[in-house]
Amino acid sequence: MRLAIDAMGGDHAPKEIVLGAVDAVSQIANLKITLIGDEEKIKPHLSNSKHIDIIHTDEVITADDEPVRAVRRKRNASIVIMAKEVKEKKADACISAGNTGALMSAGLFGVGRIPGIDRPALSPTLPTIDGKGFLLLDVGANVDAKADHLVQYAIMGSIYTEKVRAIERPTVGLLNVGTEDGKGNELTKKAFILLKDAPINFIGNVEARDILSGTADVVVTDGFSGNIALKTIEGTAMTMFSMLKETLMSSFKTKMAAGMVKKDLRGLKDKLDYSEYGGAGLFGLAAPVIKAHGSSNRRAVFNAIKQACHMVDYDVTETIKTMIETIDLDKEDTE
Repeated sequence: MRLAIDAMGGDHAPKEIVLGAVDAVSQIANLKITLIGDEEKIKPHLSNSKHIDIIHTDEVITADDEPVRAVRRKRNASIVIMAKEVKEKKADACISAGNTGALMSAGLFGVGRIPGIDRPALSPTLPTIDGKGFLLLDVGANVDAKADHLVQYAIMGSIYTEKVRAIERPTVGLLNVGTEDGKGNELTKKAFILLKDAPINFIGNVEARDILSGTADVVVTDGFSGNIALKTIEGTAMTMFSMLKETLMSSFKTKMAAGMVKKDLRGLKDKLDYSEYGGAGLFGLAAPVIKAHGSSNRRAVFNAIKQACHMVDYDVTETIKTMIETIDLDKEDTE
């Protein structure tokens, strides 16, 4: 198996990207990695070059670039060459911690979509109280969606959760403003009807306040609502830890208490750590494409690589393709 990785994407590139790749090839059997980026900046961090190749380019798409225009104009950008490696079958999957919009565009133009998938979905796995986690999709690949798109998201999310996360018959919930049937706007009402007949374990509507409790293994929504939910969860977690730290450092007494529970607090932080779950899969493309968190460290990169390997090993893309071919959605009812 070979993965193509954008070595120049992310806040800590290329160092953390390279270190994560080195960790991966030393721990994952039969793995080969192609790093795409500035060779002079990559090599100082490459302590073990066995099973790691470099494609040199000094062109990069930054966070400030307009994604579609940049992908079309910067043909030698690391993220564009990465997608090209997959398209030309030189790599089985690809990973980037760079510009999300650029990765979406490079994935669509370079890797291509699975036949029958109208729009890909960006899908991170988020923590739950029980430690199992849940898949949320879409979180921003498409801010507008139709009901049949949400059905496609649900099917792709179910397949990924079962194949990669090893959860048998994963439950699927539709993010809504209430749990009762018939709740929501026109989109969710139509999606609810279609999801009931889809080949998934659909449990109905779920509310945002319940998703971190593990109410469903897969939570489906449009990219606009999903991105707001994701950012709210991230912001709340950071704020709570900041407030907790401020409280524990406020006096000698609380500092003593903090010292006594330091190990437990570290365990709680690890439980909420995004790096444990890898990256966000861009589901619906013709090969696995993983968006690693922009602030990924070597551990997060390593877990994103493991995630991509599992998707290749369990042939998630082909399984999605086969399943979608069997679905006949009534497009007229969802227009």
